Amino acid sequence: MFTRLFYLCLLLIYPFHGMANGQWQNLDAILSGVTQFARQQTAAQPGSVTVTAGTLDPRLRLPACPAMEFFIPTGSRMWGNSNVGVRCPAPSTWTVYVPVNIRITADIVFAARPLQSGQKLSEADILIKSDDITQFASGVITDPSQALGRIVTLGVAAGYPLRNDMLRAPHVIQQGQSVKIIAKGAGFQVNAEGKALTNAAAGQIVSVRTPSGQVIKGTAREGGFVEVPF
Repeated sequence: MFTRLFYLCLLLIYPFHGMANGQWQNLDAILSGVTQFARQQTAAQPGSVTVTAGTLDPRLRLPACPAMEFFIPTGSRMWGNSNVGVRCPAPSTWTVYVPVNIRITADIVFAARPLQSGQKLSEADILIKSDDITQFASGVITDPSQALGRIVTLGVAAGYPLRNDMLRAPHVIQQGQSVKIIAKGAGFQVNAEGKALTNAAAGQIVSVRTPSGQVIKGTAREGGFVEVPF
């Protein structure tokens, strides 16, 4: 806060020195540019995005800038209450920060009833409601397909929004399970059997012990297959 007040004081004083043409930067143009920049930065967000730029002190005097640059300050992100930085590189250099409020209204996946750890989610377990996702922790799920069929990793109360870190993909290979090893190379394929040493979801790396005692690693696939590239 002290740093921002310091910069603001500089901006209020500096323009009164060396102004040859007496032209000031239009503050409405700054706010318009900030709004457009924030909308561009949030264009990939799901749902409907509403951007509301804050105000600037009408007493603020900044030299007119032909090419303002907009940026996200370090430590900020375009989410909820945030800030957008505006700088002028030339002919007179200045920087100002504008508060913005960003609301992203989208469908959110909630727990329709209490969920237990280890439970596989079905349509009866989830509820879809539209809300402002910036009011929730990051990682909240907005697409039901990201939840259905996945496994709950911790208990969830009814009405609580689901996040990606609460769920995992179901295991297609269980520790101790007999698996089929498929070793593929250029122009050849070798099939063998082994025993899984770890659990793994589809696409994850799993360790397998062969009948000879060798431990190899491969990619878990549906149906108890493990692919080992050569």
